[in-house]
Amino acid sequence: MERTLIKDLTQHINKKVTIQGWLHTLRDQKNMQFLIIRDRTGLVQVAHFKKGNPELAETISNLGTESALTIMGQVVENEIVKLGGIEIQLEDLIVEGPAEIPLPFEPFGEYLPEQDFRLDWRYLDLRRDVNRLIFEVQTTAEQAMREYWLDHDFIEIHSPKIMGMPSESGAELFSLPYFETTAYLAQSPQFYKQMAMAAGYERVFEVGPVFRADPSFTSRHMTEFTGVDMEMSWIETHEDVMAFMERWLAHTYQRVMEKHGKAIEAAFDVRLEVPEIPFPRLTMAEAHDLLKEIGYKLPPEKKFDLDPGAERAIGAHYKDTRGHDYVFITDWPFEARPFYHMLQPHNRDVTRSFDLLGKGLEVATGAQREHRYEMLKTQAVAKGLSVEMIQDYLNYFRYGTPPHGGFGFGLSRFLMILLELSNIREAVYLFRGPTRLSP
Repeated sequence: MERTLIKDLTQHINKKVTIQGWLHTLRDQKNMQFLIIRDRTGLVQVAHFKKGNPELAETISNLGTESALTIMGQVVENEIVKLGGIEIQLEDLIVEGPAEIPLPFEPFGEYLPEQDFRLDWRYLDLRRDVNRLIFEVQTTAEQAMREYWLDHDFIEIHSPKIMGMPSESGAELFSLPYFETTAYLAQSPQFYKQMAMAAGYERVFEVGPVFRADPSFTSRHMTEFTGVDMEMSWIETHEDVMAFMERWLAHTYQRVMEKHGKAIEAAFDVRLEVPEIPFPRLTMAEAHDLLKEIGYKLPPEKKFDLDPGAERAIGAHYKDTRGHDYVFITDWPFEARPFYHMLQPHNRDVTRSFDLLGKGLEVATGAQREHRYEMLKTQAVAKGLSVEMIQDYLNYFRYGTPPHGGFGFGLSRFLMILLELSNIREAVYLFRGPTRLSP
């Protein structure tokens, strides 16, 4: 039995075919039954004359919407059918997976239940075309990211997610029993990317899970997400990393536009444009001055940082005044950054680091890393860290490690920005937060 996809039915006029999909809707009339069948490529109408096979007609009458079906019949042209001017005249039907009646909710109904309920029944929610499109876009975006890296001599690594020491400052850690000791879920592949620089790989990337024990209930936070990371050697400053990143991101936009631009505009009313490069650069000191100018007051505890409202205000300002969706915030104070960020030689209180804001949402953090062993030890002690605890990491820098830098980029936040989604729960296949571990 060879399956034909719905999108290919026009190539099989007056031929017998087998299609497989879900019962989208059923119109059960006095003499006729019309089944709208959906597969991943589209919809088609299937017609059945009840008197021709009363037993089959009864089976159809008892079908629940969203049942998984195999349909056998002949494709015919029918100009009055709105779905492409064709239909299938039903000859036989197999109920592969019946759907119980009623459904928890109608995924294609006019009114959808609130998001948390839909997350309980995520697999039904994912049947909606708009959700499938999100992950088609994600697939194309990841392919484009890898394509650009591979075209620029990067290699892919897969670092461990169970670690013997924290990968960042030690905050927001998930710990777990590990035989007779304690292990941690990786907050990032940062240390292992830098190990690759010490190994002489020069250019690496990784796409993989990241874990943060962050008790936040915002529209942009998750406890597990997909991190997109890269690291490159022989840079002069963090500017080299930013310049690479903006070209990489523009390439990703171009590929997504080529493949999904029209579908995105139809589904989300978003007209994609490749972002103009270079992106604006704004130091943290300049960002604080700008916020004062536009009347945004930062909370006192954010004197070395930005809060989400400040990020949105800066994003809106650059969109309104210069037409840019993306802006780099550079040169963050050492107070707000990890110990391994390199300090500016002319101002030891400031790091060679950056965040990337997309439409007012932080989507990436990057920096030039400190690669000099003694300097790195000094900075770790200044942050209150035990040198003994991080000695395995410090050893990477004892035997000839080149200047290097990189970034970590949030894949789901990128989809939020790209498609203008209001909540990150819509941009991830299965959401994990402080109170959600299922499905």
